[in-house]
Amino acid sequence: MKKTLKKISKVILPTVLGLFLFSSVASAHVTVVPNTSTTGAWETYTVKVPVEKEIATTKVTLKAPAGVEIMSYQPVPGWNYTADKDASGKVKSITFEATGAGILPGQFQQFTFVAKNPDQATAIAWDAYQYYKDGSIVEWTGDESAKTPHAITQIIAGTATDDHHDDQAATKETSKKEVAKTADTTKSNSLPLILSILSVILSLVALVGAFRKK
Repeated sequence: MKKTLKKISKVILPTVLGLFLFSSVASAHVTVVPNTSTTGAWETYTVKVPVEKEIATTKVTLKAPAGVEIMSYQPVPGWNYTADKDASGKVKSITFEATGAGILPGQFQQFTFVAKNPDQATAIAWDAYQYYKDGSIVEWTGDESAKTPHAITQIIAGTATDDHHDDQAATKETSKKEVAKTADTTKSNSLPLILSILSVILSLVALVGAFRKK
């Protein structure tokens, strides 16, 4: 029995440790959410930057994918924001740089910005560059199978007209439910009144009958 338990532990423990290590590494990736958005939409994106080393991250640069127009950002205390633009004024990349200690080991930081999606359905890749205090840089620019993959957002077809129709349908459905609910409420509220009237009528009939007997 002991030999069997030892054999099982030799197989299971490395597997569990391997899965834990893999999940830890996977969770250390720089990510951008949402993973899915619609064509032409003004989307609020959030970059999540965890620290995968035992030293602090002091700067993060994110390149704007083709067809994406970055317009504004949410200020983050302890961080400065800069935008690199082309000759036409279009944002090519954005950078958040720490004014203090930065993102310490075991921590993560989120940076939020608003951008306009491409007008055509496509997959956009967010190339990110993570700078550490020791001068090292991790380039999150690889494909999904790479050790340092970039985040991907799927841009799917969608129009404001479709959204308007959906809203109208939802409103109509809600109205129908409200009408049905009101009707049910009216019925339930009317029932006690009807019973009371019947009770009064029966009482009067009984009273008249009693007088006739006399």
